Amino acid sequence: MGAVVKKTVVGIIGTGAIGGFYGLMLARAGFDVHFLLRSEFSAVAERGLQVDSAVHGTLTLNPVQAYSSAEDMPPCDWLLVGAKTTSNAGLAPSIIQAAKPDAKVLVLQNGLDVEDSLRALLPDSLHLLGGLCLICVHREGPGHITHQALGAVNVGYHSGPAADDAARMAIVEEGVGLFRAAGIDSHAMPNLHQARWQKLVWNIPYNGLSVLLGASTTPLMADADSRVQIQALMAEVVQGAKACGHDMPPGYAEYLFMMTEKMPDYWPSMYHDFLHKRPLELDAIYARPLAAAKAAGCELPRIEALYRHLRFIDRRNT
Repeated sequence: MGAVVKKTVVGIIGTGAIGGFYGLMLARAGFDVHFLLRSEFSAVAERGLQVDSAVHGTLTLNPVQAYSSAEDMPPCDWLLVGAKTTSNAGLAPSIIQAAKPDAKVLVLQNGLDVEDSLRALLPDSLHLLGGLCLICVHREGPGHITHQALGAVNVGYHSGPAADDAARMAIVEEGVGLFRAAGIDSHAMPNLHQARWQKLVWNIPYNGLSVLLGASTTPLMADADSRVQIQALMAEVVQGAKACGHDMPPGYAEYLFMMTEKMPDYWPSMYHDFLHKRPLELDAIYARPLAAAKAAGCELPRIEALYRHLRFIDRRNT
């Protein structure tokens, strides 16, 4: 089995918290992993990657197969896109450069329809998949990542040359197998669009409210008013999903709410973007779901109000 694992060449496009964590885990499992970096290239090339994990302990990878340009990377079987959705338009040339002709491109991003904008810019020969990361992780500094809890990646097929459902699911299962070989919980998602709506049930309230109220998950869950607001926002996401034809598992919002109560205190990724004056991922997480629900004849007033507040904050901040 080990020899088969080592043959798979994996490229990480965007080595932030997500790309760095999963790339390091795959490399430690024996995969041939290559990391594309921008501003942090020198630091990672010199000192490697470190993950301080509440689950796995302190993990290091040094040396790292690090690159400042996709042109220098070997052709990859799998490309994991960990960059923010705000940079998607500029990622396509790097993906094309680093991909084998029939490579699988797995987008590890939050939001709705995040694959659509990339698909239009990629060759038809590349398989495009979506990955939903259920993880509490953030960057401490260049090449230094803190992992607080969870870690699962669920994988679904978006588009590409796979001829039928069986071929698509075979590729999805191959992706699931990569993560499982690295000790990461992973499951195949038959319906990627529905799964993205499910992830929004958590992302829409907690990401936005962390920025709006300047609060991490523990204080948000401890306050009666914010609890009511979180539950109301969750209910609207479920309503929007149903309007778009996607049923949620019974009690799904309640399950996520209870899960968050048991989690260690966590600042969502949008708060880190706000703190570091990076553009917020408002289009993928708010604008697209609102537009999809509206097209299906469903208004989501609480989410709309949160989105308008965040746009104001984002403009002033950046």
